[in-house]
Amino acid sequence: MATAFGIITSSANHIKVAGMQDYRPMGAFSFAGRYRVIDFPISNMSNSGIDNIQVYVRENPRSLAEHLGNEGSFNINSKKGQLQLLFSDNSTANDVYNTDIAAFAENMNIIARKGQEYVIIAPSYMVYTQDYNELLEQHVASGADITLLYHHVNNAKESYLHCDTLDLNKQKGVLSIERNTGTANAKNIFMDTYVMKKDLFISLIREAQKLSSIYTLSQYINSEVNDLDVRGVAHRGYFATVTDFKSYFEANLDLIDVDNANSLFHDNWPIYTVTSDAAPTKYYEQAEVRNSLVSNGCSIKGLVENSVIGRGVTIEDGAVVKNCVILAYSRIGKDVHIENQVVDKWAQIIHAKEIIGTPEKPGYIKRDDIL
Repeated sequence: MATAFGIITSSANHIKVAGMQDYRPMGAFSFAGRYRVIDFPISNMSNSGIDNIQVYVRENPRSLAEHLGNEGSFNINSKKGQLQLLFSDNSTANDVYNTDIAAFAENMNIIARKGQEYVIIAPSYMVYTQDYNELLEQHVASGADITLLYHHVNNAKESYLHCDTLDLNKQKGVLSIERNTGTANAKNIFMDTYVMKKDLFISLIREAQKLSSIYTLSQYINSEVNDLDVRGVAHRGYFATVTDFKSYFEANLDLIDVDNANSLFHDNWPIYTVTSDAAPTKYYEQAEVRNSLVSNGCSIKGLVENSVIGRGVTIEDGAVVKNCVILAYSRIGKDVHIENQVVDKWAQIIHAKEIIGTPEKPGYIKRDDIL
C-alpha cells in the first residue's frame, strides 16, 4: 500500500481577505463558529491515515502556531507522526517572490528526508472533506504523473474569481491550468490539491526555480502538461473557498443550510479542532434565535437571525443581529442593530446603534475594536 506525507500550503499572493488577514493567516480564520479553516485539510489528512503533515505559514503566525500546538487535538499519532509548522516568508522587499515554490525550496532538506513515497498537497484556504487515501489509490492505479482535485461549478462568472480552473479532455486529462476570469458559469475549479511522487515533486521544484523565480507550482505544471501525464479527479460534496472577504462571509452562512452542513460533516469523518470547555449557551426569556449556528458559552438576550455566532459571544437585551458572522468573545450591546457584518474577536459594538451592510458588500468590524 502506497504511503504519503501531507503538505498544507499558505495562501497565494493574489488571495487576500481584507481586515481579518491583518491579524492571522487564512488557515487560522474562525469558521462555522467553532472551527478554524485549517482544521479541514488537517482532518482530511488525519482521517486518511496521514500522520506526517507540514503546514506552511507566511505572515502573522502566532494564532496558527497556538492552534496547532497540541497535535493530540487532531488525532495525530505523536510516536510515529508529526505536525510541523514551517515558515516561508522569503522576501519583505517584494511579495512577488513569496510563492509556494520558493517556500518548498526553502524547506527542501525537510521534504527530502521524508520517508514516504508520495506527497499530497492541499490548501489552507479551502473547505471540503476528501478521503486522501482513496485519492492516492486512484492516482496510483491510473499511472498518472500528477493527479489534481477539482470541483465542477455552475456559477464561476460571479464566484471563484481568485481560483484556478482545469481544462480537461474527455479522459479527464489536464490540458491547461488557467485563472478563472469570469467568462463562463460552468468551470472546473482547481482545488489546489495535488498528488504525486515525492521525487517528482522535488524535481518540479528545482526545475521551476531554474525557469523563473516567481513561478508557482500550478504555473509550472501548466507549462509541462504536454510532457507530463496530469489528470483530474472530481470532488463531490460541499466545497467553499476563502479567497476574499465576501467568500469568507458567504461560506460561513452557507453552513446554516442543513443540506450544506450534511454534505460537509459526516459521522465517520470527524473534523478535529482545539476544544474549548465552556458552559452551554444561555438563552434568556426575551431571546429570539432563528436559523442560526450558535456556539457554546454565549449569553443571548436579543434577536439572532440567519447568523453564525462564535464562542463566548454576548448579545444584550434589544439587540438585533441578522445575516452576521460574529467571532468569539465579541459583545453586541443593548438595542444595537447590525446586519450583514463580520465582527472580529473581542470587538464591542455598544455606542453605534445601527450598522447595516448588504449581502453583496458585507461590513467588517475590527478585532478588539469598540464602536
